[in-house]
Amino acid sequence: MQPMTMSEAIHAGAPPEVLARTPLPDEFTAAHLRVEDETVFDGVEDRDVRKTLHVGMVPMPEPAPDEVLIAVMASSINYNTVWSATFEPMSTFRFLRSTGKQGGWASRHDQPFHVLGSDAAGVVVRAGSAVRRWKPGDHVMVNAACVDDQEASVQADGMLGEHQLAWGYETNYGGLAHYTLARASQLIPKPAHLTWEEAASTPACAGTAYRMLVSDRGARMKQGDVVLIWGAAGGLGAYAVQLVKNGGGVAVGVVGSEEKARAAEALGCDLVINRQEIGIGDGTGDDPDQVLAQGRALGRLIREGVGEDPHLAFDHVGRSTFGISVFVVRRGGSVVTCGSSTGYQHQFDNRYLWMRLKRIIGSHVANLQEQAECARLFTQGGIVPALTALYPLEQVGEATRLVQLNDHIGKVGVLCMAEEPGLGVTDRALRARIGEKRLTRLRAFAPAIGATT
Repeated sequence: MQPMTMSEAIHAGAPPEVLARTPLPDEFTAAHLRVEDETVFDGVEDRDVRKTLHVGMVPMPEPAPDEVLIAVMASSINYNTVWSATFEPMSTFRFLRSTGKQGGWASRHDQPFHVLGSDAAGVVVRAGSAVRRWKPGDHVMVNAACVDDQEASVQADGMLGEHQLAWGYETNYGGLAHYTLARASQLIPKPAHLTWEEAASTPACAGTAYRMLVSDRGARMKQGDVVLIWGAAGGLGAYAVQLVKNGGGVAVGVVGSEEKARAAEALGCDLVINRQEIGIGDGTGDDPDQVLAQGRALGRLIREGVGEDPHLAFDHVGRSTFGISVFVVRRGGSVVTCGSSTGYQHQFDNRYLWMRLKRIIGSHVANLQEQAECARLFTQGGIVPALTALYPLEQVGEATRLVQLNDHIGKVGVLCMAEEPGLGVTDRALRARIGEKRLTRLRAFAPAIGATT
């Protein structure tokens, strides 16, 4: 009788001692870039990610003493995968080469391939000799913040570490694969009531939104705060809306289509504004007069809808929206930002910042404690997954293209080792209490073509 493969052991729910002695394959399936494609988009206007995202075999890495190897059951698409696959604003192979120069275990990251993905949910199959709190068989999610726990600043806040890296973007062996490497300090227990694909859609976006809005290192949102949420039907925005409502705030969502407006309303937005009504598009942000005119128009719509100006602006769009965010928040208000999908160079009229005592708060991913606090909200049922579309790993190019074109709603999931949707639930009683309809409220907004149901 042939011994079980690791894949067979995982799908059979083998106990920890069996997983620990089951041999690993020499290579595994992964979504990856190839270094020879770095210049493929030179002079090309449409950097179609489907041209550079490959799904194929890569060699199995050995975990470092402080790392775990995880069999990835599901992952999801984040915008940094778009950046990686388009080699903009720079090739992520530069990050891998820089990391590799540290030597030792870090040299494994410098490869002619880059396995992408900053989300994952799966089963631990190997734990390094220095790992104390995790063992084979544990069901986990991965925090996208990969920090060096020997840096002094990390003891205060993991995101302050000088050598903090975005896992699966600035590191190799990310989550869009059958196996992934992560530090033990990145792991979060998987909520037992969620499926693999639901769990994989939460850490990067929900954790980031939690830090931005709720954490004492973010905007410190309080009950009754009016919060302007750009991209309220996207991955980050869908979690921001829920966090605002769960925390007693007033959610004002800005979206780009009527379909996205319906999704934002389904999430609980108190007011939804279609940005096309006031002419906000990708070219917005460079003309100061236009920014002020659009800011006044947006402010008027917000006051008409909820009666007052926003306390906070949740901004990850960047160049197209940032000047408007600075203008539209009330005196003493704050703009919290975690990214710039439309461009990093922001312009705003500083008079509306300094003379009206406003603040700009920079935020990046979330530390492990913030991720644990956020995961607890899912277990309480206060926050639910924002998953809509679901693709098999073989179609990761199509899944990423959907995000690249901003044609998605909520989170776009990817099945990796999971053989079908709906697996991974170990607490069905909790799932029933929260309610299947509530947990899957955004599934109705999945694309009609291409995605797994």
